[in-house]
Amino acid sequence: MASAFALTVAYDGTRYAGWQIQPNGLAVQQVLSDAVSKVIGHSVQVQGSGRTDSGVHATGQVCSFATDVWSHPADRLVQAINRHLPRDVVVLESRGVVAGFDPIRNAIGKRYRYTIRMSRVPDPIHHPYHWWITRHLDIAAMREGAARLIGTHDFKAFEAQGSTRKTSVRTVRALEIAEREHLRGWELTLEIEANGFLYNMVRNITGALVAIGSGRFSTRWIEGLLESRERDPEGKTAPARGLCLIRVDYPPQLFLPSEGAS
Repeated sequence: MASAFALTVAYDGTRYAGWQIQPNGLAVQQVLSDAVSKVIGHSVQVQGSGRTDSGVHATGQVCSFATDVWSHPADRLVQAINRHLPRDVVVLESRGVVAGFDPIRNAIGKRYRYTIRMSRVPDPIHHPYHWWITRHLDIAAMREGAARLIGTHDFKAFEAQGSTRKTSVRTVRALEIAEREHLRGWELTLEIEANGFLYNMVRNITGALVAIGSGRFSTRWIEGLLESRERDPEGKTAPARGLCLIRVDYPPQLFLPSEGAS
């Protein structure tokens, strides 16, 4: 009988064409599938909790696979798989899950972080991991705009065109903005948690809040976007490199007890 496993994975998305396997570039899913296949001795394609675009990073992506040949504890997969991975992809945790576990359909929430650098000079070390903006943004205005997005709304205006999702209604549980001094500038982080996300939703929300913070629009613009359910042609999509998937949440009953646990 096959056993199912869920892996928590971190990766630097800089050199990848995104999560999903595709013909036009190397994907994180392909790298992980190849590594898992080498460990368990047969071909397998891991399934992720969702796609991340080219250049997007993760510290808490979740993927799963099933096999009938792995008879060791689930946590021993961590080191075994990591031996076959490049340095920019790593398995952080492996857990047994119930049969039929689906990392997309079973997810009950996700949390993303978007990082912005505000400075007259760039950061040469962390450039692949943030959006560099030379002007100082009005953080108070951005927080006011963010507060208007919390709750259950139709986020169609923040969805990339061409999506085939059945509904664009989502519940944003938290949208927090923090800042700290860094390298003669300021680092700004936006963390957003929701029961689910539309395609480019986080990057479009970030772009809208930056537009408010730069003085281009008032916070009432956010309310107008929600009501219109249409993308504003002047709305900007934040660059992919500043986005990181930091957590995916599941009902705890989907995870099997660790071996040795009472």
